[in-house]
Amino acid sequence: MAAAVPRAEPFIAADVGGTHVRIGLVARAAGAGPAPAVDVLDYRKYRCADYPGLAEIIGEFLDQVQGPKPTRGVIASAGYALEDGRVITTNLPWTLSPPEIRERLGLTALPLVNDFEAVAYAAASMDASEVLHLAGPRKAQRGPALVIGPGTGLGAAVWIPTHGGAVVLATEAGHAALPVGNELELALAQRLLRDRSYVPVEHFLSGPGLLNLYRVLCDLRGATPTHAAPSDITAAALAGDDPLAHEALSAFCGLLGSVVGDMALLYGVQGGIYLAGGFLPQIGAFLSASTFVERYLNKGAMRPALEQIPVKLVEHGQLGVIGAANWFLQQRD
Repeated sequence: MAAAVPRAEPFIAADVGGTHVRIGLVARAAGAGPAPAVDVLDYRKYRCADYPGLAEIIGEFLDQVQGPKPTRGVIASAGYALEDGRVITTNLPWTLSPPEIRERLGLTALPLVNDFEAVAYAAASMDASEVLHLAGPRKAQRGPALVIGPGTGLGAAVWIPTHGGAVVLATEAGHAALPVGNELELALAQRLLRDRSYVPVEHFLSGPGLLNLYRVLCDLRGATPTHAAPSDITAAALAGDDPLAHEALSAFCGLLGSVVGDMALLYGVQGGIYLAGGFLPQIGAFLSASTFVERYLNKGAMRPALEQIPVKLVEHGQLGVIGAANWFLQQRD
C-alpha cells in the first residue's frame, strides 16, 4: 500500500510502455470528492530505446521539475512483480525494478500498478478522450466497464463501480489462448501450431502481433513479406496499395472484435468498452469499416445484450498517468 502523503503534495506518475514512457507531475485536484481526481502539473514523453533504464528517464524528469522535488511516485507497467520487486515483462528493452529505482533516486515510495489497471482508474476521463464511437448507445448503463488495447502486448482491465467508489480488476488477457472464429483464423492458427502447443491472443493482437499475423498470412498465401514493422503494414493497408497488408489489418480488426465481445460476456460488462492504447487511433476509420463490430456482436443469443454496450475508441495519451495517480491516491485514502 502506498505511503500517505499530504493532500496537496505533488508526486510523479509514470506510465511505462514497451515503446514510450509517459511521466506526469501530479497532485490531488483541489476540492476533489471521495473519488480521487488529479491535476497534471507537468507531463513529458520519452522513448524507451533512448535510455539505458527507467531510473535514467525518471531522473531526467525530476531534474526538469521546477521547485521542490517530489519524493514519492507510482509506476504503471505491464508485467508480473516478483517478491524482490523485480518485474517480469517481455515488452521492455531493459529490466524493471521499482525498489532499485526508488533507492537510487532517493524516493520514499514508488509502488507498481498494472498498466491497464491504471488506465481503468482513469475511467472518469475516458469519454473526454473519445476519438470514435463504434457501437452501442451513447450513454452507458451503470455497471462494469472494460478497458482494452493492443500496444506492445494486449492489455485489459475491468472497472467495477461500487457504493464505496470503484475497484479495478487487472487481467492478463493477452496471454489467454487465441480464439478461432472463421476459416482464415483457423488456417493461421494451424500454421502456428505446427511448432508450438499454445498461441496467446497477443501473438496476433498487439503491435508486434500485427507483424506476426502479416508474416503468417504471407506464408499461407505463398508470398514473400515486404514489410518489417507494424507501422509499415498499417500504412500500406491504409494506402490501399498492398492487398496482403490490407488483408492482415482486416483480419486483425475482426479478431479484435471477437476477443472484445468474449471479454464483455466473461466479465459482465455493461458500463462501456473503451479501446485504448497502441496504434488504434491511427486506424479509426479502417476499424470502423472493418468486421470489428459484426465480430464483436456475433455471440448468438447474447447479441442483444452486447448491442446495449457503448464501444468507443479513445486516445491513450495521459490516461495511464492519470489512472496511476488515481490508484496511488485511492491506496492512501
